[in-house]
Amino acid sequence: MHIAIVGTGYVGLVSGTCFAEFGINVTCVDNNKEKIDALNKGKIPIYEPGLENMVKKNVREERLFFTTDLKEAVEKALVIFIAVGTPQGGDGSANLAYVEEVARDIGKYMNGYKVIVDKSTVPVGTGKRVAEIIRQNQSRAVSFDVVSNPEFLREGSAIEDFMRPNRVVIGTSSDQAQAIMKDLYKPLYLIEAPMLFTSVESAEMIKYASNAFLATKISFINEIANLCEKVGADVHHVAKGMGLDGRISPKFLHAGPGFGGSCFPKDTSALVHLGEKYGSEMKVVGAAIDANRVQKNKMVEKIVSVVGDLSGKTIGLLGLSFKPNTDDMRDAPSLVIVEGLQKQGAAIRAYDPEAMEASKAFLHDVVYCQSPYDVADGADALVLVTEWNQFRMLDLEKLKTLLKTPVMVDLRNVYEPETVRSAGFTYTCVGRG
Repeated sequence: MHIAIVGTGYVGLVSGTCFAEFGINVTCVDNNKEKIDALNKGKIPIYEPGLENMVKKNVREERLFFTTDLKEAVEKALVIFIAVGTPQGGDGSANLAYVEEVARDIGKYMNGYKVIVDKSTVPVGTGKRVAEIIRQNQSRAVSFDVVSNPEFLREGSAIEDFMRPNRVVIGTSSDQAQAIMKDLYKPLYLIEAPMLFTSVESAEMIKYASNAFLATKISFINEIANLCEKVGADVHHVAKGMGLDGRISPKFLHAGPGFGGSCFPKDTSALVHLGEKYGSEMKVVGAAIDANRVQKNKMVEKIVSVVGDLSGKTIGLLGLSFKPNTDDMRDAPSLVIVEGLQKQGAAIRAYDPEAMEASKAFLHDVVYCQSPYDVADGADALVLVTEWNQFRMLDLEKLKTLLKTPVMVDLRNVYEPETVRSAGFTYTCVGRG
């Protein structure tokens, strides 16, 4: 089988590479010639652990190809994945312009039966819209099926999530398309990965509902953390006690500065907009969005409560990306935190193992440092924003000698309060009394 992946962003590149690892011939297509040229030279545009080596291996073994020629890719492929971006529109809805553009081109170039797979995160009804666009743009009537196959890849562990998924969701009403998709995912049958076959509409909704629920868990535990601070409870213990209930589970019950990234912010907004469109208000999801916005600003207030007047002060930030093991800065809490601190007169020093270059498109007047200790040198306080592993065992004595004042604000609850305080620091965290 030969497949095409249209779009070489995070989802497209990871999915295409992993399908190639299954032994399938994969052509990844993008209209960005510079990106394609870089990929053909082995340069990966994103940071994802293990991806670079897997790309190089499958290119070398001639299973993975990169091109700007969509026509050739469509003509050769039996299955064509649409994996382009669906950025948030001004009204909160998902912008489907790129999806619709690809659908038009697929219709134009189709030379025989194809399975068209929506891999992008799209609102309910997009599958029907894609089918309609393809039919309208065919030069001659050619049969095809549109399938919804949402991705559930976590940045930082995307390869593991693809190769060992907790479920594969395939939405289709066609027996032929279902058989082809089963064949495509055949390697996962060996590890008994759950396969769920649904209607296209249900598959589209599963993706949004899943992300919205996880985002809601994050906002919920952050609100509980804020209350814990008022009443003297420890959110670590509260979350553990909750998570031991199998109906709740401990996943995503980690208090912190709020959620960010490429999925949760735009998908929750898109779901709220979809509800408005159909007259079904999404009150819980809307509250999760509001709570997340408030939480990010509360982190600025927390820093000010410890450091005091920020005029002329220098604040050191450890971590910029929205989560560890990625360089993704989209809707990262650090963006709100840096802007809030700068507005109150603080100078910012920062270090992130992977995201410093990417952050330059979002942040200004930040001094980028070479290590956590370089960040601390001369700073009035150290703020842990992203829980990269290398920040978990810092030399506290060394930090204390470098900082102007031994102040640590731990927004990810990485350290035990008594350990840091006994080392002579003024220490504050999130939701621990």
